[in-house]
Amino acid sequence: MVMNTEAVPQATAAAPPPLRLLAEDAVDLQIMSAALQDAILRPADVTWEPGARTLTIALSRFCWECGGTRVMAAMQFGDVLAVKSRRLPRAPETAMELLAIDFEPGEAPGGRVMLMFAGGGDLRIDVECLDAVVADLSERWPVRVSPVHDGDDAASGAGEP
Repeated sequence: MVMNTEAVPQATAAAPPPLRLLAEDAVDLQIMSAALQDAILRPADVTWEPGARTLTIALSRFCWECGGTRVMAAMQFGDVLAVKSRRLPRAPETAMELLAIDFEPGEAPGGRVMLMFAGGGDLRIDVECLDAVVADLSERWPVRVSPVHDGDDAASGAGEP
């Protein structure tokens, strides 16, 4: 996992700097998955550019490292060969909650990146090689409720932007 700290303003003691991650293998992608757990996006936030072989996703990331805040972020995959969805909403403004990201190796160095969403839908990204980046794009803002997982006592934050 590579963290790019160039051109990142110095963080105050209370808040970590904006997140910048690069994933080039399955282990890196697991770290990225943890950072993006409970991110919220809409189908309209997903842009596939076949000619450029990129998939870009804008999302509202829950800042697990800060607790109680969200931030606008972007995730981009390079060397994308194909994108397919299964059981995802078609309405462009429907909120979707990202649960996890996984990598299924194929013919080296390629494979499939799987984005799994609450409700059982997923987005499959076939890549020639794993090349993914995530970057925070905005200031953080407080949330009214935090995401909930089995065993948590807090209220769900899935509907928050």
